[in-house]
This record gives sequence, C-alpha cells and structure tokens, in this order.
Amino acid sequence: MAKPQFSTTGGVAAPRKRRLFSLIEANKTLPLVGRIVRDIVETHAECSHLQASLEAAPRGKKADDLEASLECKLQRLHDLVEEINRVGCELKDCSVGLIDFLSRHQGRDIYLCWKMGEPKINYWHELHSGFSGRQPVSVLQA
Repeated sequence: MAKPQFSTTGGVAAPRKRRLFSLIEANKTLPLVGRIVRDIVETHAECSHLQASLEAAPRGKKADDLEASLECKLQRLHDLVEEINRVGCELKDCSVGLIDFLSRHQGRDIYLCWKMGEPKINYWHELHSGFSGRQPVSVLQA
C-alpha cells in the first residue's frame, strides 16, 4: 500500500490553551476523549485507504470521486483534531490514538500519556522523551 501523502502530525495545530491536568482530571475526560480518538483513528484509516485507492486509480471520474471523498474525510479529520485540541490535550499519533495531557510533577511539566484501548491513564513521560519514555503513574504518587 502506498504511503499517504497527507500528514496529521506536522500540520496539526497545537492546543489553543496549555491546560494543566491532574491525573484525576485527565482520567475524567477519557469517556469524551476516547470517543473522539476512536473517530480520529477510524477517519485516519479511511483517509489512508482513499489515498492509496486514488494513487492506483487511472485519471477520470473514479479518481475525481475518490479525490472528493478524500477531501471530505480530511476535513472531518481536521475537525476531530480541533475537537480534541479544545479539550486541552494533545494528539500525538492519529493511527493508534495516542494522547498526551500536560501535567506538573515536582515543579516541572510532564505528560500524562494515554493510548486508545487503555482503560485509564497508567503512564507518564517527560516532555522530551515521548512514548518510548513512558513510566507508570504509580511513581508520580510516591
């Protein structure tokens, strides 16, 4: 499958406000955030599929229809990302549904990290370390 020519990482606007979440507050947003993120992941997959179909289609009516469908889905994806930004959290990966919530611990900013499918926020990481630096939130409570 061809790699999509659209991007939702570099072009995604940062959240409008840098809201700080406690672990409790972030977990309380998960029912809403989870629904939005599920829609983001599904729409992103649809965009990838449409992009691949468009690249394989010969010029003509079918390609025009695919392009129109892709434009519509990309607008939907943009709207969903804006919705997640309004909550105050940050979308990090559209394909797996990775979300960071800005928080503070011992006087420094950190991210509480949640991935679609996880029942609650179980991990955090430093701002610069990303997903690979995730650590259990239990160490924050110590």
